Amino acid sequence: MRKMSLDGLARELLDRAQGGPGRAAETVFGGHEQVLRQTVIALTSGTSLGEHESPGEATLQVLSGRVRLTAGDDSWHARTGDLLLIPPTRHALVADEDAVVLLSVVKTRSA
Repeated sequence: MRKMSLDGLARELLDRAQGGPGRAAETVFGGHEQVLRQTVIALTSGTSLGEHESPGEATLQVLSGRVRLTAGDDSWHARTGDLLLIPPTRHALVADEDAVVLLSVVKTRSA
């Protein structure tokens, strides 16, 4: 069993993002060899993760701040405590204010 403080990691990553390129991330569970991957991502206000494909089923939990998820003509706003179900289409994420999110992805296995 392994335990960690997501609040502490969120603060650390946001400090790194503010002192650098506007974003910082750390995978807290999973990896290339596993199906489930969870990554904490910090974004400074106005920073985005440009449009990209979804690697599988995914959710985004906002740990702090406010973000906007867009997919085509649709967009969803979320704030601390909200959980977004990421559509299985190309999408992007923008921080409307300094934000930290927990991205959980179950990668689709190829046949």
